[in-house]
Amino acid sequence: MRELYYPDWQIRRILRDVNTVAMVGASTNWNRPSYFAMKYMQDKGYRVIPVNPGSAGQTLLGEEVVTSLKDITVPVDMVDIFQRSERVSPIVDEAIEIGAKVVWMQLNVRHDEAAKKAEDAGLTVIMDRCPKIEFARLSGELGWSGINTKVITSRRSRQIRA
Repeated sequence: MRELYYPDWQIRRILRDVNTVAMVGASTNWNRPSYFAMKYMQDKGYRVIPVNPGSAGQTLLGEEVVTSLKDITVPVDMVDIFQRSERVSPIVDEAIEIGAKVVWMQLNVRHDEAAKKAEDAGLTVIMDRCPKIEFARLSGELGWSGINTKVITSRRSRQIRA
């Protein structure tokens, strides 16, 4: 297994260029990590479409929950995967099929074969990272609570999204 390394410029570019996120595994349970991540990303200006067959038809944070990526009727820039690693491969296949640009696997989620397939199809792949955490780290928000973000600068924090 190769070591995962994603330069800050790459993460910043993704977070800047993405508008619509399909969150596979989004939960209607307010105390689940996917719920917090969805709310945070919406607050930062992203449209987040929840994908969860068990909650399909319900409304989650103002968006209708859909059964699968194929049920989304608008273009999707990024597929954010909140699923176990062994469930990733068919989700990546759907992400390729719907024309997503980025596949982002959440913390502790990694599937090298699916990642290679996505990259071969022209998608950018991020594994074992959280876009909410990366956004907060790169925008300086994590530093507000005393967390060492390893981002050292004398410059004012640039907004990732306008």
